[in-house]
Amino acid sequence: MAESRYPHPLIDRYASADMAAIFAPTTQARIWRDLWIALAEEQQALGVDIPDAAITAMKKAADTILLERVAEIERELRHDVMAHVHHFGELAPDARKHIHLGATSCYVTDNAGMIQHRDALTIVRDRLLGAIADLGAFAGEYAELPTLGYTHLQPAQPTTVGKRACLWLQDLLLDLEQVDAALGELRFRGARGTTGTEATFLELFGGDGDKVDEINRRLAARFGFPGVYDVIGQTYPRKVDHRVLSVLAGIGASTARFGHDVRILQSFGEIEEPFGSRQIGSSAMPYKRNPMRSERICALSRHLCVLELDTSWTASTQWFERTLDDSANRRIAIPEGYLAADAVLILQRNVSAGLVVHPAVVARRLDRALPFLVTEEVILAGVKKGGDRQDLHERVRVHALAARERLDEGADDNDFFTRVADDDSFGTTLDELVALADPARLVGRAPHQVRSFLAERVQPALGSGAPTPAEEVRV
Repeated sequence: MAESRYPHPLIDRYASADMAAIFAPTTQARIWRDLWIALAEEQQALGVDIPDAAITAMKKAADTILLERVAEIERELRHDVMAHVHHFGELAPDARKHIHLGATSCYVTDNAGMIQHRDALTIVRDRLLGAIADLGAFAGEYAELPTLGYTHLQPAQPTTVGKRACLWLQDLLLDLEQVDAALGELRFRGARGTTGTEATFLELFGGDGDKVDEINRRLAARFGFPGVYDVIGQTYPRKVDHRVLSVLAGIGASTARFGHDVRILQSFGEIEEPFGSRQIGSSAMPYKRNPMRSERICALSRHLCVLELDTSWTASTQWFERTLDDSANRRIAIPEGYLAADAVLILQRNVSAGLVVHPAVVARRLDRALPFLVTEEVILAGVKKGGDRQDLHERVRVHALAARERLDEGADDNDFFTRVADDDSFGTTLDELVALADPARLVGRAPHQVRSFLAERVQPALGSGAPTPAEEVRV
């Protein structure tokens, strides 16, 4: 039977099963039940009359989740949380009247949302570490290989292949800092009531505010959070969603930059992303080796960056204590943000680990431009031999334009140095001119910068947690 439902590409093609599982309906339902069980246990421990049999019944039924039954109830009640409450009560009748006691829907939806943020960010962090590790290995391997630098996408002073990779690496390290900061900022919503005043729980505990504070401390600690947000309305601050999605969007910007650079370098023939032995580049042009993985990085990163706007808009429209126009949006924007971040980092790591460098092409492209990059030094060398600076400048201009025209007409070699050496006004030999354009000299401290950066920044970051093995690119 043909599939009749739209298969979400982020789930079916790009992101990992681990990330998708965090936002699966059964996972969410199970978290909600854990939250209800924890609420009942902590209420009981602080003096609310909840029998042991009720808690036992909830625990026994916790893993039985029939989503078809939940959907059936929701069609009647038109309320997703209450559909789950009623279903849980059907499975645990001894606990029915104690489930969700004193709580509003956001007790489960928002606390579960914070758990999802934390767990998903933890996966993103591991993906970042993996990408950093593989790209760091690449940078170290090619720390000293000179390559033509570019500003404005025009030839500029040489750098090294490894130094350019460090630019990509530094972006990812900045993203890692932001992920760690966001993880450290996460708090639990807790049991705060319908408008965040804790009035219902104050009633449950007979007016004892210390017990209200205590149940929130216990709930936060039980689910691995350092505490609850100081003040809330009905929901945790939607600024939190924007904060996290802005971090994910930052990752999207970093991975897109990497993907764009690889695509350009592959068009130059200098560096290529991995290409499978049976991979087909084009249905019509079999010779092609299209950078499809880097193109996919750029495509998914674009979607990831755009999702930040959803959460900023949502955060700005939370009227007073809350409004419900966040709900449908967050069901889409937040999971897609994590799924997209997961997908682009899997791809980034796959490409980083399999980059193929063609040193001969790198050298040929560098050699073609090198003579033009040392024209100032050619003038200075001529001045030292007694030449007039202004006269030499004009001669360099004429020789350079003639050499450029020759290249544009199809010549393979740049004869600028030969033209200067044959011009007696400079008094300089060809060997002296070639020595001026030694790539190892022109790259300056680039190799040193790579080694220092890897030792002082990359290795300490990797030491904070070893990445898991790389995920396979699924399609």
